[in-house]
Amino acid sequence: MTTQAPPAKLSDEYEGRTGAVLARVQALYPKLIDLSLDRLHTLLGKLGNPERALPPVIHVAGTNGKGSTCATLRAIAEAAGWSVHVMTSPHLVDVTERFRIAGQLVSEDALVATLEEIERVNGDAPITVFEVLTAAGFLLFSRNAADLAILEVGLGGRLDATNVVERPAACVITPVDLDHQAFLGDTLAVIAAEKAGIIKQGVPVVCAPQNEAALAVIEARAAACEAPLWRLGQEIGCDRHADGTLDYQDPLGVLALPAPGLKARIRLAMRLSLLRRCARADCLYPTRRGPGSFRLSGLRACSALKASSRPSCQRGGNSGSTADITRTQVRHLQSLSRHGRIVPCM
Repeated sequence: MTTQAPPAKLSDEYEGRTGAVLARVQALYPKLIDLSLDRLHTLLGKLGNPERALPPVIHVAGTNGKGSTCATLRAIAEAAGWSVHVMTSPHLVDVTERFRIAGQLVSEDALVATLEEIERVNGDAPITVFEVLTAAGFLLFSRNAADLAILEVGLGGRLDATNVVERPAACVITPVDLDHQAFLGDTLAVIAAEKAGIIKQGVPVVCAPQNEAALAVIEARAAACEAPLWRLGQEIGCDRHADGTLDYQDPLGVLALPAPGLKARIRLAMRLSLLRRCARADCLYPTRRGPGSFRLSGLRACSALKASSRPSCQRGGNSGSTADITRTQVRHLQSLSRHGRIVPCM
């Protein structure tokens, strides 16, 4: 006769009222991590499938740079006037940091109410804490209007809870390295296959520079899914001049950009390309603005960029520097647009 393992102890990173709800959820299942989509699909079905009522989604996987990619994407999009949802993990201090609703961190009251709603709907069904948090993000995002949603993979990609989104507007694979080998595998190729599992049929993909073994796996997955693939250093380029200014190139055209405040031209190029891909695809992905109403949204031309008072980083260091980069680039793009010197995206 076998006995079920006792539930794993919930990490002390979850505190207060949210921690109390998540502790009850954790008691339903013995594992903190169990990569599978079946439990979450069942729960989301009971909740009315909120993951199908999101604004256009950029799905971010990889080993290094996911958080900074999400932060810079949000900063650039908000500087362009877009309203942006963001779901990232883990948090630094409080679990509310994981969810930005149209640019603002979710309140504790709203998050607790959403978690308690999910707890009631789920009942005694086994579910992991991360799956419940992901469902909470989908519920919060589906109930608030925005132009874009940015989702950071929690672990891996193929079987990560965020991968229940069936058709994102674009996917990105940041640099892949050995990580979480107990769950993802022992070789770079196997781990890359898990990360590349977010690639969907026909959905554009932007890929950071990769180890040769990882790149081969990502390219094969994109080809199998007929997913247009833009690779840094191939379809995407970003050259620096002696004065620090940048020439950014992709299949949609060329942008002349001012010198960034950080030595991050490759990462910047990847994030610009993602937003330009979303602009090209916006005729396919209507933006939900509120109950029962939709409108198309997108950066149809880079001249659509406009200044914002909130181009700040989501988390981590150098937030002021990233904001400075974004503000400088937006002002420069506006100036080019006024003088007719900007290359449109379409």
